Amino acid sequence: MPHDHPDHTHDHDHGLSPSGHPYRADNDEPLTYWQRMEIAVRELLIEKAKISPAEIAAQIEAMDARSPANGAAVVARAWSDPAFKARLLADAGAASREMGFDIGPLNLIAVENTETVHNLIVCTLCSCYPRNLLGLPPDWYKTREYRSRAVREPRAVLREFGVDLPDSTRIRVHDSTADMRYIVLPARPEGTEQMTEVELANLVTRDAMIGTGLARTP
Repeated sequence: MPHDHPDHTHDHDHGLSPSGHPYRADNDEPLTYWQRMEIAVRELLIEKAKISPAEIAAQIEAMDARSPANGAAVVARAWSDPAFKARLLADAGAASREMGFDIGPLNLIAVENTETVHNLIVCTLCSCYPRNLLGLPPDWYKTREYRSRAVREPRAVLREFGVDLPDSTRIRVHDSTADMRYIVLPARPEGTEQMTEVELANLVTRDAMIGTGLARTP
């Protein structure tokens, strides 16, 4: 039951925090085995002076800064520059690094959507994803349902995402691995010939780079 104080009111019973945001319970469940292992290894590395807390914080900040906007910038460059597009399709990792995005040692492959082929990305084993370029994967990407159905019935899965392709369109499903990740180069929308790279990047969605969506129309 809400109880008033002189300067504020608690609204937890109504599902809201004092700031008006949806109330969430504290995340104070017992640590999992892997969480305890991560803490132990991290503290041991710090104790042995193999890494510093500042370096760990910097890496966390770098990971948090990665987002689909990075991939959208790469797609927009490919739409605008045929030579860059050729380099992207030949070696997506090198092309991404060319734009200043550090994707690490993983083998990144770009696959292009065309009038006759639509590409869909999945990781049937777990949740392998080009995080260094697109940030964290969406929750649905990691679910068992998506991981199995994307391979078994990709056309039905795409319809559920709002992508209804003609029967003549071939759907190619690419299975990511620990060493090999994919990014979809979506088809460039019509009527965008006069748009700048920044404007084009705003048309590129995260789902379009996974294959479960299309680029926005201007």
